[in-house]
Amino acid sequence: MTRLALALLPILVFLPLTVVSQEKGIDTQTRTIRDSATNDKGNDVSRTFTWDGKTRVRNRLPNPYTLVSRRDVLVTMIVELLKENKMILDESASILNEGLVVTQPVVFSKGPIITRTELNRYAEVPATDQIWTRGRYTLTVDVQSVDGIKNNVYVTAKIEGRSESGIFSEWSTLESSGVAEEEFLSKLVTMTGSDPDQDGRRP
Repeated sequence: MTRLALALLPILVFLPLTVVSQEKGIDTQTRTIRDSATNDKGNDVSRTFTWDGKTRVRNRLPNPYTLVSRRDVLVTMIVELLKENKMILDESASILNEGLVVTQPVVFSKGPIITRTELNRYAEVPATDQIWTRGRYTLTVDVQSVDGIKNNVYVTAKIEGRSESGIFSEWSTLESSGVAEEEFLSKLVTMTGSDPDQDGRRP
C-alpha cells in the first residue's frame, strides 16, 4: 500500500500544476483578446485638418454658422480676415451693406504634382487623364441676419482646376469638398473669440 502511494505521489503533485498552468494560459489569451478589442475602439473619426502646424481631429463646423454679433461688425471682421490671408476683395461682386462678401480667385497650387494633391483635397476631382497645373478658389461669404444680434454666416467656395492639353489650357469648375469653406469658417470663428474645437461637434 505504501509503495502504491509513493508511486502515485508524483502524478498528484504534477496534476495541480498543469491545471494552474492551463488557467494562466486562458487568462493570458483572454487578456490579449480584451486588449485588442479595447484598442480597436475609437477608430471611426472625422476628417483631420491642420492649422498652425497642429493636427486636430473634429467634425466640421455647421455651414451656415450662427454668430452673435451685429452684421456690420461681422462683415468688417470678414474683410480684415481676407486681408490677413492676402485674399483680395472683389468689390464689383461684393455688396457689403447687405452682408455679401466675394473674393477674387485665390491660386492655392502651381505645378502638376502639387496641384493634383491639393485639388484632391479641396475638390472632388474626376478620375481622368487630365494634367492639372493650377488650382484656385473663389469664396463667397453671405451674412444673413436672424435677429438684431444673431447672424448666419454661409460660406461657399468655387473650386477650379486648370488642365493642360498640348498647346491648350482651360479652367474647369470642380465640386467643392468643403475644405476651403471649413478653413475659412474656423478662422472666422477664432477671430470672434470662440473656439472652433468646442463649437465643432467632436466625434
